[in-house]
Amino acid sequence: MERSNERAAEEERGAGGRPGGPRPPTIRGVAERAGVSKSLVSLVLQDSPRVSAAKRQAVLDAIDELGYRPNAAARSLVARRTHTVGVLLNDMRNPWFVDVLDGLNSLLQAHGLRMLIADGRLDHRAGQDFARTFQELRVDGLVVVGTLPDTDGLAEVAGRLPTVIAGNHEPRLPHVDIVANDDERGARLATEHLIALGHRRIAHLTGHGLVGELRRRGFEAAVRAHGLDASAAVETGDGTEEGGYRAAVRLLTGARGNERPTAVFAFNDISCVGALSAAQELGLDVPTDLSLVGYDNTYLARIRHLWLNSVNNVSHEVGRRAARCLLDRMAHPDAPAAHRLVTPELEIRGSTAPPPTA
Repeated sequence: MERSNERAAEEERGAGGRPGGPRPPTIRGVAERAGVSKSLVSLVLQDSPRVSAAKRQAVLDAIDELGYRPNAAARSLVARRTHTVGVLLNDMRNPWFVDVLDGLNSLLQAHGLRMLIADGRLDHRAGQDFARTFQELRVDGLVVVGTLPDTDGLAEVAGRLPTVIAGNHEPRLPHVDIVANDDERGARLATEHLIALGHRRIAHLTGHGLVGELRRRGFEAAVRAHGLDASAAVETGDGTEEGGYRAAVRLLTGARGNERPTAVFAFNDISCVGALSAAQELGLDVPTDLSLVGYDNTYLARIRHLWLNSVNNVSHEVGRRAARCLLDRMAHPDAPAAHRLVTPELEIRGSTAPPPTA
C-alpha cells in the first residue's frame, strides 16, 4: 500500500517534480492514441524494420500530438547505446578547436549522436582522467582532438571504446584511426612562400608535441633545400600568445640589425599574434620590416587589423573525416587502423612582403 502511494505521488508530480503538476505523456498514452500496443511503440522508437509503414506513421503522429519524449536513460539501457560521443581536447582557449568541433558535430549530429566535451588541460591540472570518465559514462565512441599532455590511459580506453585521434599523429594504437593535417607539408608551404619573396634570414617559432616537431621539420627541410639553413633561426615557443611574444622578443632583440630575421614562421596563429605584438612594441612595421606567417587559419588570422597569412589546415574537414572514421570504427571495431592526412593550403593576406632593402 505504501509503495502504491509513492508511485501515485510520483505520477502527480509530473515532469516538473511538483505535486499537482502536469503529468508528462507516457508510452501507454502514445499507444492508446495510436491504437497499438506499448511493445509496438517501443519497436518504433528503436527504429525496428518489423513495423509496417502505416502503424509507424500512426505512432509518430501520436508522439507529435502528445509531445512525448522518450526517456533517454531508459532507452540507452535497452539498446546498450547512449548515442553520445566523448570528445577530449587540449585547451579550449585555442580557436583551432572550434572549426574541428564544427566539422565533427556536422556529421555526428546527422547520425543522431551528441558530443560530450572535456578539456585535457583542465583534466591534467585536476588530476582527473576524462578518458576513463567517458568510459564510465558509457559513450559510444571517443574522439581525441589535438595534442594532449598525457595519453598514458588512452590505450586502455581505446581497447574498450571505438576511438579516433584528430589533428595529431600519435599515439599509434591498434584499431585507432588518425586523421590529421599534413603538418610537414604545410610548414614547407609557409617557408617557401617567404623564400620566394626574397627573404634569406627566416626564423621559426616552434610548438610542442609531434605536430610541433613535424612543422619544424618542414621548415628546416625548406631552408636547407635553398641553402639558407646557416642563416635560419629556430626559437622555442609553446603555442601560446605569450610564448610567441617572448620568443619573438628574443629573436628580434638578440641580433644586430643586419642579422635580425626579416621573416618569422610561427607554429600557430596564436603565437603569431604574440610575435606581431612584439614587433609592434619594437617599432617594426609588419610586413614592411618583418613578414609573419601563422598556421591553422583560425578566425584570428582573419581579423581585419591582424590579417595574417596562415596555413589553412582544413580543420573543419579534419573534424568531418574524424567523425566519418568514428562511425566506420563503431560499425567495424576490428578493422585495421588508418592514418589519413588532409592536404593544407596557404592563405595569403597582408602580413608578408619582400624583405626591406636596407
